[in-house]
Formats: sequence, structure tokens, C-alpha cells
Amino acid sequence: MFKIMLIEDDTTLFQEIKERLSQWSYHVQGISDFAHVIEEFTTNKPDLVIIDIQLPKFDGFHWCRMIRSHSNVPIIFLSSRDHPTDMVMSMQLGADDFIQKPFHFDVLIAKIQAVLRRVYNYNTEQQLDLKTWCGATIDYAKNIVTTHTNSVELTKNEMYILKILIEKKNEIVSRDELIKSLWDDERFVSDNTLTVNVNRLRKKLEDLGLGQYIETKVGQGYIAKEEATL
Repeated sequence: MFKIMLIEDDTTLFQEIKERLSQWSYHVQGISDFAHVIEEFTTNKPDLVIIDIQLPKFDGFHWCRMIRSHSNVPIIFLSSRDHPTDMVMSMQLGADDFIQKPFHFDVLIAKIQAVLRRVYNYNTEQQLDLKTWCGATIDYAKNIVTTHTNSVELTKNEMYILKILIEKKNEIVSRDELIKSLWDDERFVSDNTLTVNVNRLRKKLEDLGLGQYIETKVGQGYIAKEEATL
């Protein structure tokens, strides 16, 4: 899992970006003290830095210079300032890219993936097979769910059910919708078979301490809850 340091003082935007990037299995770190950014950078050793220009204490250009004096880690500027000299300055200081606010999240993801692929020879296709949910890593390709302490292997049906529920997390997914989805995927599942698969899935997730995040809504279906963001 790649570690991204997001140097952004807008707490609302920080939480939004953190939540969205975590859905792509990136671990996002913030800054606790904007007067000591370089110390936190050195301690956390991120794989990529996203930095705003307008920051408390010192601006993003200052911290870009400081980071570049210590490391060649890729840096992406994220700023609401639209003057061409800002982009030129960021490139001259060694930044890898510049994104102007407001931005579309798909653009941010694409640029992050492009930078990581270029710097670390990173395979984005592999990343698409990974998902983070409630602190666990879901490997769709290998049918494995992993936490920091343990892992379990799911059947193809169990993984497919979990994938559908996670994609619609916090929404009730009806039994009919699950059965139709499995049928369309050429995996025939009857009503009774669905119950058996969901029960086995929940039991395996319980072994990881995640069983409570899959709930049965009597007469409605199932729901995958999302762990509260801290």
C-alpha cells in the first residue's frame, strides 16, 4: 500500500481526499504541525507528497524546497491559485505535476497513478484488484481478505457478494439484486444458496473481526457498513 502525505490545511478538503484515496487502497497521512512539515515527512517516509501552495507558517514552495533537499520523492502540487508562474515555479522546484482547484477526483487519481507508475514502475492494473474496507485489504483477484493480523480466503461467490455489497456500502442490497447479479455473472445462485454463501462470508469475516460490518435487513436484504472515518 502506497503512503501519501497530503499537506493541506483545509480540513474538510483533507478528509474528502483522504476518504476517496483510501477507497483506492492508498494510505493518506496529514500534517499535525505546519511549522514542522519536514520533520513529519522524515518520520513518515511517504511514497508521494501532495501539497497545497497556501499554507500556514510557510507556503508550499518552501516545503517543496525542503523536501527536495532531503528526497526525490514524487510531489504533486494542488492549488486554487491559477497564475502561470505558480505552475512554472512548482516545476522549477522539482514537482512532478500541478493540479488546479477545483478539480475532478478522477483527474487526481489518474495523475497519482501516472506519477507512481513512472517513479516506481507501478502496475495500475494490479491496484484495481485491491480495495480497502474497514481497515482490511480486499484482493479481488486472489479472493483474499487481509487485516494487519490475519487473512481469509473466500470462494468466488463469497467474494462476488462482498464486492457488490462494498460497492454499494451503506445501502441496502436486496436478495433479488444479489441473485440477479450472480446469475448475470454466469454463477447460478438460488435463494437458499445465497443464504448459505452470505452466512459463510459473514463467518469468515468474523474471524477477522469484521462480521459486524455485514448486516441482514430482515425482509429487505443486506448492507455493508463502512467503518467510521477518524
